[in-house]
Amino acid sequence: MKVASGKTAHALLLKYNLRIKKRFGQNFLIDENIIKKIVRQGNLNSEETVVEIGPGLGAMTQHLGVQAGKVICLELDRDLIPVLKETLAEYNGIEIKQGDALSTDFDFLVNELKGSFPYKVIANLPYYITTPLIMHFLESGFNISKMVLMVQKEVAQRMAAKPNTSDYGALTVAVQFYCQCNIAFYVPPSVFLPKPAVESAVVELIPLDKHKVSVEDEKLFFQVVRAAFNKRRKTLVNALANSPMAFDKALVSGILSGMQVNEKIRGEALSIEQFAHIAKEIKEAGKGYEF
Repeated sequence: MKVASGKTAHALLLKYNLRIKKRFGQNFLIDENIIKKIVRQGNLNSEETVVEIGPGLGAMTQHLGVQAGKVICLELDRDLIPVLKETLAEYNGIEIKQGDALSTDFDFLVNELKGSFPYKVIANLPYYITTPLIMHFLESGFNISKMVLMVQKEVAQRMAAKPNTSDYGALTVAVQFYCQCNIAFYVPPSVFLPKPAVESAVVELIPLDKHKVSVEDEKLFFQVVRAAFNKRRKTLVNALANSPMAFDKALVSGILSGMQVNEKIRGEALSIEQFAHIAKEIKEAGKGYEF
């Protein structure tokens, strides 16, 4: 049974007496061509393991099952597990697990199910958890070689943004600190059931062997970054001074002066390297902070 069609999706929902649950951010992919493009972007081979988050009715899982050696699909909605057992029954090497991706140790899961390392993550992410889930992948240091993720178009643009643009922000810095980020292609609402109110995009994230910049204190680095963007209209000096860390104005002004940067600059104009330098200088200056 091929799932990637609106007719089949409706039939499955009716058969199992299911309703699409907005609280789980359910928008099922029903377009065969888009699914094939996403899977091709993963560049899978028969020796690899791929993890899929939120397989839904199993439309993309079926294609992953043909291309990869092992597919581990993690679904939050318990009611969809019987559907997946039916739609994926004829495919070998597919493991269906019920669970919450935000609290899952993916290395442990892959090891438990005898998958191979490193593995890939390919998913149509529920939009309401996109950012925290991506940060869970990145900050946990999982043994992932590539992620191919369907996300909201605006989120994709923020992830791939450049300095001095309106999309550039804390998410940009965080993603590009850990990964090479590329927007593969855009996706219209018409390929989903139900149709979302926004456009989507498929992004490719490739974790870097080394972080984009070397920082002595990652916690402090990200405190500086978040503070810079929490109040975007303020200058960097004022944004940092008014943050929970209450960074010293004179200290930050002096650091900017030493960098030959105008002290009226805003966070959106700074590169990741410049943020790293500011955090390093704050760390060295100390100023009584506890880092």
